[in-house]
Amino acid sequence: MVVPPYFDVPPKAYGGVEAVVADLVDALADRGHEVTLLGAGEPGTKAARFIPLWDEIQAARLGDPFPEVVHAIKVRRALERVSALHGLDLVHDHTFAGPLNLPTYRELDLPMVVTVHGPVDGDPYMYYSELGEDAALVAISDRQRELAPDLNWAGRVHNALRTEDWPFQPVKEDYALFLGRYTPDKAPHLALAAAHAVGLPLVLAGKCAEPPEQRYFDAEVAPLLTNQDHVFGMADTAAKRKLLAGARCLLFPVQWEEPFGMVMIEAMVCGTPVVALRGGAVGEVIVDGVTGRICDDPAEMPYAIKEVQTYDPQACRDHVLENFGAETLGRGYEEVYRRVLLAQRPRRSGRVTTHSWSGTPILTPPVRAAGTGPGRAPAANSRVAGPAIGRGPNRTPGAAAGRAAGPAPSRVPAPIPTPTSRPLGTSCDSGMPLAQLGSTPAGAVPPGRILDPAAAVVPSDAGTEPIPGGACTLAPEMSTQPGLDSADLAYPAPKTIHHPTGPVGSSTTETASTGRANDVVASDVPGRGCG
Repeated sequence: MVVPPYFDVPPKAYGGVEAVVADLVDALADRGHEVTLLGAGEPGTKAARFIPLWDEIQAARLGDPFPEVVHAIKVRRALERVSALHGLDLVHDHTFAGPLNLPTYRELDLPMVVTVHGPVDGDPYMYYSELGEDAALVAISDRQRELAPDLNWAGRVHNALRTEDWPFQPVKEDYALFLGRYTPDKAPHLALAAAHAVGLPLVLAGKCAEPPEQRYFDAEVAPLLTNQDHVFGMADTAAKRKLLAGARCLLFPVQWEEPFGMVMIEAMVCGTPVVALRGGAVGEVIVDGVTGRICDDPAEMPYAIKEVQTYDPQACRDHVLENFGAETLGRGYEEVYRRVLLAQRPRRSGRVTTHSWSGTPILTPPVRAAGTGPGRAPAANSRVAGPAIGRGPNRTPGAAAGRAAGPAPSRVPAPIPTPTSRPLGTSCDSGMPLAQLGSTPAGAVPPGRILDPAAAVVPSDAGTEPIPGGACTLAPEMSTQPGLDSADLAYPAPKTIHHPTGPVGSSTTETASTGRANDVVASDVPGRGCG
């Protein structure tokens, strides 16, 4: 798991990406996965190992491309060492420059999952398009994915949080809250205008550290402040939760295609409704008329502020508990990981080597051995005869990792047996359930590693024999679950929602997805269907 170098994980104050990653790491650990976290700052998660790549967090250089690029180089070197010492199944990167390491990950036979936390239009679209099918992208909202449907999306997983960490306060205090960066996209000047229109004090807890933020504050926010408004500054974790819990409502006058909007679920889990302008993922996060109001025009916001003060705080919290809890985050990414591993094809060099023995010559396209990662099953038609070359315990060091190796393994393949599938969760050698196996012989599945559905026979290219997939370090429940049917995962037909948007009597309609939170559909698998 790779995070940017700017803040601790979890962050002490600002840091939306780091907050999500901290909850994801803990959720995966709770589900039995072994997670290595690479970032900066102090350890604060349930990761099996945390590797800080900087002497201190780089918060002061947020927005500077240098730390991002250098961080990618540091990550590459660190993952080469971790892969050799402990073995890895895949890389999940939450940075922008991280995909530049894709050539190295291909050499290590590691698939890459990239969560897109930012915009997908303009320059970012060009960047993600150039990655092609090499990186499996994950959207954080349906709207984000709709804006660039041709990118190599592996799924959509909504952001989430650990609900038990957030206070619930049904009795509110006399203020509205704006919490975010001071930028035209976040539009705190619109929040001030709406709060003033109903005579409600506004507390502004925002990030104002970078020059563009300071210029915007001086030009657009400061002239609107009154004696009843309070500029709080950037709130730390404790202060942020107290402010959100006490506010009559959160104002979210977004002016861009916000990919998600963490502060909305942070407010609702505290029992605080949200008044937002329509944009980005707002319609996926708020239940209009229940947990907040979605407005189409800033002029509607004062009416909405009055209305939401009558909403049930418990309904706001329940919505987050049901749809945006950390367990949905872990489950959603777990499904993405499984599909990416199932869809991974063996690397091919493009050469065709002819081997002849007493029978008819056989044309064998060289492919990588499926047993190149710790816990992976030997391939039935592997071209490598002799000791397995891999990265985990009990494996012979490989030359690709830059370590000393013995004589090159034979390039002459053994006779190719007919591949057969075996029950999931059984030994690749004996067929016995893994739970019944005792000590692990050298070269077999290392202790504590459970085979997942990737070990089942996966159809390969047309006209060739099936090639068994590998296995990965995943939780036991993943390895024993029945296969997921695409019919169970497909999104249902959209429905039309009618809701008020302004003065009583007016309404608009919108189309909303009826899919479950953090569903991943069969068509999300890059390159092939859902097995």
